Amino acid sequence: MRIPGIRRLGRPSLHDRYDEGQTASELIDRLSDDDLERLNALLPWRAFTVDSRGRPFGGTAWRGKRDRPSELPDRRILLFQERFDLSDKHVLEVGCFEGIHTIALCRLAERVTAVDARVENVAKTIVRCGLFDVRPRVAVCDVEAVEDDDLLHADLCHHVGVLYHLDDPATHLRRLGTWISRGVMLDTHYARDEDASGEYAVDGERFRYRPYREGGRRDVFSGIRPSSKWLRLDDIEALLRGGGFATVEIVEKRDERNGPRVLLFAER
Repeated sequence: MRIPGIRRLGRPSLHDRYDEGQTASELIDRLSDDDLERLNALLPWRAFTVDSRGRPFGGTAWRGKRDRPSELPDRRILLFQERFDLSDKHVLEVGCFEGIHTIALCRLAERVTAVDARVENVAKTIVRCGLFDVRPRVAVCDVEAVEDDDLLHADLCHHVGVLYHLDDPATHLRRLGTWISRGVMLDTHYARDEDASGEYAVDGERFRYRPYREGGRRDVFSGIRPSSKWLRLDDIEALLRGGGFATVEIVEKRDERNGPRVLLFAER
């Protein structure tokens, strides 16, 4: 089906049915195949969920990238819940992407604020969350461009896949200490010591980093600036502790295609 005026992007076919990841949502389940196909064409989706009939809602990036149904909830959110009990907490989600994590957080937390630097991601998150019948507060926000904002104050922070896309991650980690009152779940790439060839200063303190070229504003999986800095893990931990999070626990380390990655919890 060709919808006039809609740019054709990667979309899973509604002729496909997925057994994995099926998640009931009354408002999606009631859509006809034709309406769901139109919905999938309306926005530049780059990930998809699956309804109770196995039909995909969203899109794909490319072969091997977001080409299978997304988990809902993601296993890391379940760990987040086990650690902090979100039921009476306000959670800030930094980098909401297309709202899949946002939905899971809304189902567990008392309140969710979701931000993203890309307006198209904010639009997708609002649409997806609306069709899953959850109501986060969603806003465009470049977290590197603001020193403080009431929007960013919360009990807890869900921070997945963002830090390694920032141009000044050290300052951002320090600011988290002023925004977040209880704790942070951080999942990020980091630099091995031997790869940390760059160095920069923040308030007189020097940090080594791995330089990384970003794809810029047009690449949805990149930071919005031309380059980013991957900090060493020791410095990430030290910056969190310096921001008032006395306990920093490494939950897991992973070796991924682009480099090493860590999941950690920081808690006051």
